[in-house]
Amino acid sequence: MKHLSLILAFSALSLYAGAQDVAAVSDSIDGFRFTTVDSIAITPVKDQNRSSTCWSYSTIGFLESELLRIGKGEYDLSEMFVVHHTMLDRAEYSVRMYGTAEFAPGGSAYDVIYCLKNYGLVPQEAMPGIEYGRTPADTLPVHAELDAVAGGVVKAVTNSGLKKLTPVWKKALTAVYDTYLGECPKTFIYNGKEYTPTSFAEELGLNADDYVSITSYTHHPYYTTFALEVPDNWRMDQMYNVPMDEMMAIIDNALANGYTLAWGADVSEICFTRKGIGVVPEEEKAADLMGSDAARWLGLSATDKREELTKKPLPEKTITQEMRQAAYDSWENTDDHGMQIFGTANDQNGKRYYMVKNSWGTKKSEYKGIWYVSEAYMQYKTNDVLVHKNAIPKEIRKKLGIK
Repeated sequence: MKHLSLILAFSALSLYAGAQDVAAVSDSIDGFRFTTVDSIAITPVKDQNRSSTCWSYSTIGFLESELLRIGKGEYDLSEMFVVHHTMLDRAEYSVRMYGTAEFAPGGSAYDVIYCLKNYGLVPQEAMPGIEYGRTPADTLPVHAELDAVAGGVVKAVTNSGLKKLTPVWKKALTAVYDTYLGECPKTFIYNGKEYTPTSFAEELGLNADDYVSITSYTHHPYYTTFALEVPDNWRMDQMYNVPMDEMMAIIDNALANGYTLAWGADVSEICFTRKGIGVVPEEEKAADLMGSDAARWLGLSATDKREELTKKPLPEKTITQEMRQAAYDSWENTDDHGMQIFGTANDQNGKRYYMVKNSWGTKKSEYKGIWYVSEAYMQYKTNDVLVHKNAIPKEIRKKLGIK
């Protein structure tokens, strides 16, 4: 998922001293006041900085919470190990498709699961993924140059006009990622024991086949699987398609039973704010409540409207399946960003929100890296969720044929 994070440069401060539940206390900013209803243990908020790697950060965070859930303790897993493998695979796919398949630094939650199953995982200390810092303090990803160089290699190969390729182009691209991210370790020492990425993943005890993707659209039949048609689902992950209400039931059931979810969403809406709010206000009702006459309201810039619409809780749109589909078909809903859903909270009016762990750091985030997303926003802007199959309600699992 590639998105506006390329221009965000938030500082990498940890939200917690260690993995823990978010305290059930009120958070407030401007006119919003939130009280945690329930939350599941998460690991500290990280900072993807100037890199299009939200898909790796969000799903690695999800797996770290899974390890906490099953009693394995707190781990800090390497996002860039996954990025390195994924980008080489994506480049190979683009070349095999003669350049007609986009090569870009984005990805999906499934890319992390694919890596877990086929390449293993490594701890952060075994592969920090930054080889280009100018000073010891440069510890955050900055991928503009890496993306340009890697993209240039793939473009040169696919646009070469050659009738036959040499077998070494991928070695050249591997050298690019090795240079910027470091080589993927074949072996490493962790807690005094030697591992390979595969043996480390096996010891973690996570079964890649336990994780499934859920979506909700009408251009494919419900209770079947299909590859969601977005560029970053280039591996063609087969997602289970359910009605919107059942998608929400899966999210709620997961949270109620101690499971978090990796969330693929559109964050291009003006009311997904940098302050930590995601809402879908009913603009006409909101304008009336705020005493704004029509002329003034229509004359506001998008930035000013965002400020007006997110000053306090306002009436929101009623989201329907048809609205979701129309937004997807018209490109209004885009494949923007990956995050982790881990809890729920109520605002001062008792309205329900989902608590979402982001990967934009904490220093410039009003809620220290956490976003509060309304039910309407979750219904409208969710592209897909990745979840443990046991978190799905039994009656829905039966419809989907998941054992």
